Amino acid sequence: MRRIEIGGLDGGLAAALATAGLPPVEPAAGTQHYLRFDGDDGRILGYGGLELYGEAALLRSLVVLPQHRGRGHGRAIALALLADARARGARRAFLLTTTAAPLFERLGFRPLARSDAPPAIAASGEFARLCPASAVLMTRATDG
Repeated sequence: MRRIEIGGLDGGLAAALATAGLPPVEPAAGTQHYLRFDGDDGRILGYGGLELYGEAALLRSLVVLPQHRGRGHGRAIALALLADARARGARRAFLLTTTAAPLFERLGFRPLARSDAPPAIAASGEFARLCPASAVLMTRATDG
């Protein structure tokens, strides 16, 4: 799987998020990194993003295109994002999900009360405005 850094306003990412019913990308106070993940044949498999807030990273916009689901690409994308977060200095990763908690639990994420979110994560657009209050906040160390 190849990783290609893209801008957050990439049309393919926006369409994939809309199709999956996920929140759109918006500018953030932290440093944003959005990646497209392509297969060896050059076909787009999915997307994922990071917002960096010092030693905390918010994983977001992780989406696998419908025709490529069920083949482990979501897991591979999540692990690639964790490695990227770690390489960029993040020690802890956070995410919000309404549908994929079982996938992330298998990757070592654990639920965290929303009231226990670090201030920078709680102030992010994803946390404060884009995800519903019913979304589960999850966290894990970036190094495993």
